[in-house]
Amino acid sequence: MLQSWIRAHQTPQQLVTRCRIILKAAQGMSNNQIAQQLGIRRPTVLLWRERFSEGGPAALTQVKAGRGRKASIAAAQVKRIIEATLKTKPKGATHWSCRSMAKAQGISPATVQRIWDAHGLQPHRVKTFKLSRDKKFVEKLTDVVGLYLNPPDKAVVLCVDEKSQIQALQRTQPGLPMKKGRCGTLTHDYKRNGTTTLFAALNVLEGRVIGDCMQRHRHQEFLKFLRRLHREFPPQLDLHLILDNYGTHTHPNVQQWLERHPRFRLHFIPTSSSWLNLVERWFGQLTQRRIRRDSFHSVAELIQAIQEYLDAHNRHATPFVWTASVESILVKIQRCKAIYETLH
Repeated sequence: MLQSWIRAHQTPQQLVTRCRIILKAAQGMSNNQIAQQLGIRRPTVLLWRERFSEGGPAALTQVKAGRGRKASIAAAQVKRIIEATLKTKPKGATHWSCRSMAKAQGISPATVQRIWDAHGLQPHRVKTFKLSRDKKFVEKLTDVVGLYLNPPDKAVVLCVDEKSQIQALQRTQPGLPMKKGRCGTLTHDYKRNGTTTLFAALNVLEGRVIGDCMQRHRHQEFLKFLRRLHREFPPQLDLHLILDNYGTHTHPNVQQWLERHPRFRLHFIPTSSSWLNLVERWFGQLTQRRIRRDSFHSVAELIQAIQEYLDAHNRHATPFVWTASVESILVKIQRCKAIYETLH
């Protein structure tokens, strides 16, 4: 343990010195030799050898009360800063910064930052959330999670969705490539060269994705994609589709087509619960790894890039494994609802 503390980059130097005292003593060195090699006083060597013999390695990490640097800011003022951070806002702003809080409290920005770090406060950060108000939330959640964790026999589970309005953005100037000490660059402005819509179906078992880029986002295009899925898989297999509640998925013409093709079984996720559809995770990878950093002179170039990513992904496809149970999801949602109702 003492050796690992010495090797660790973040171990305080005081603790490193104490560990070296004990290790050198274990090698049979005298107290005077240890003090001379480490550049410390002999009483210090005696102190930490005695502490180690009484309390073991844990004693090396402890400092007796009253020792060390005294706090430069009173506990009452720390409490005032924390309460001000949590319960108030500066004039003309939505949140406190280190400098604005320091000015309001009459201390340095570094002191504010240390207090915030010690109490886990990050006023500059915010996370988004959305609680579903679907009246059949539990029913739909149970249905979809059941497909992930216990898929039916002789059937294929597909996560289906549309990534609409994918823009072919052309950067106004060529960017610079990444090199040592500098990241790649892109101009902040761009020219819009049109959009496309990607219809995609993620095979939950294999991780492969079937995708088609189409000009529009209507029930006619959705039917065309359903027909492709009908051709892609053997006729003896049922197809269970996990979908969101977009209007094209329940259009009367779509319903009529589905009645003539009973192998298709639709499972709708609750409203405001796109996180429940695994194909959304793949859409995020597509944007991050292929679209966001590129420049496209036309929609045709954009579609070609999407198809290249599809082909590359399917050659080495790995499934997204769903692990959360219905019970664990409901516990988390109930906790979020309790906090939300308390604050509002």
